[in-house]
Amino acid sequence: MPILNRAAELQTEVSRWRRYLHENPEILYDVENTASFVEQKLKELGVDEVITGIGRTGVVGIIRGKGPASRTIGLRADMDALPLDEITGKAWASKTPGKMHACGHDGHTSMLLGAAKYLAETRNFNGSVVLIFQPAEEGGAGALAMIEDGMMERFGIEEVYGMHNMPGIPVGQFAIRKGGIMAAPDRFTITIKGRGGHAAQPHKTIDPIFIGSQLVGSLQAIAARNADPLRSVVISVTRFDAGTTHNIIPDEATLWGTVRTLSEETRDLAEMRIRQIVEGIVSAHGAEANIEYERRCPVTTNHDQETEHAISVATGVVGVSNVDTNVDPAMAGEDFAFMLKRRPGAFIFIGNGDTAALHNPHYDFDDEAIPYGISYWVRLAEQRLTE
Repeated sequence: MPILNRAAELQTEVSRWRRYLHENPEILYDVENTASFVEQKLKELGVDEVITGIGRTGVVGIIRGKGPASRTIGLRADMDALPLDEITGKAWASKTPGKMHACGHDGHTSMLLGAAKYLAETRNFNGSVVLIFQPAEEGGAGALAMIEDGMMERFGIEEVYGMHNMPGIPVGQFAIRKGGIMAAPDRFTITIKGRGGHAAQPHKTIDPIFIGSQLVGSLQAIAARNADPLRSVVISVTRFDAGTTHNIIPDEATLWGTVRTLSEETRDLAEMRIRQIVEGIVSAHGAEANIEYERRCPVTTNHDQETEHAISVATGVVGVSNVDTNVDPAMAGEDFAFMLKRRPGAFIFIGNGDTAALHNPHYDFDDEAIPYGISYWVRLAEQRLTE
């Protein structure tokens, strides 16, 4: 069951949609033009219902099958871009300075629209397909906003599936795994409050830079000496702000960082140890500290049975040798995790070939992946809604 002939025929048209979206990127929830484009296309394609304003600017389309009512499944694509200047030099490069589709959400949206066109034409399934076009995946928790708007209950979604392109995986291949496939991306801000003074008299100060430097090294002990070595954790201090000039020890220093984990147990351990280490080192030097620890989206955890369904569909599209069923987890985060906490489902990677990395100003979605993505969505809907 290779890629669908109709999906291959749609590639040129869907590529035009994708390139239009790429030229006109929008950030977080401010995706009014993108949402309007999606709404218009869904209506043109004959989708039965189109609902806007879910999760502020999300769009939902519903396609009902020919057969008797059965289950309802959700297929999700994200719509937002990144605050980045594009330097691809492509004819369809971003027209908006400081905004760029550097994660391929333009491709995700377009592939789901292509699948909508096919499914609305054929309707070879029972029940309903709910097409979910989500805003604010890039740090805005748009998935949670749509859930809190009652999306799952309102549209009767029983299973939910997501897809993300992945540079480094060849076009025409898929990759997936059961369990945690993407990390929980938490973040922290540590403000150290010392006592400033003249740099020539450090003994009269409580130096927050010195204390912060010890923290940077000591936080690495969590992964090296506290966490189970078989359970992944990444702790990175990514920003250190302090001081104004050469000869003044400042009153304060601030550290920013991120924590990435693949299990709730390791997540709890990391937060606990960060707090203990900060408190111990800071108090030992007579300083004070304020810790802001933000738990963002959870681990993106694929459900076993739904992952088997996804594997079966992907294998049918590209063949068993082109589906990695035990891909290494990615330590990046993905707010589709919120949907998988509410409903069973699976998240799969689709190959984007030998392109620049995600979140890179040289990145571009590979339009050759479009027929594979459309075929996956269509076959998934038809397979899950045949009973």
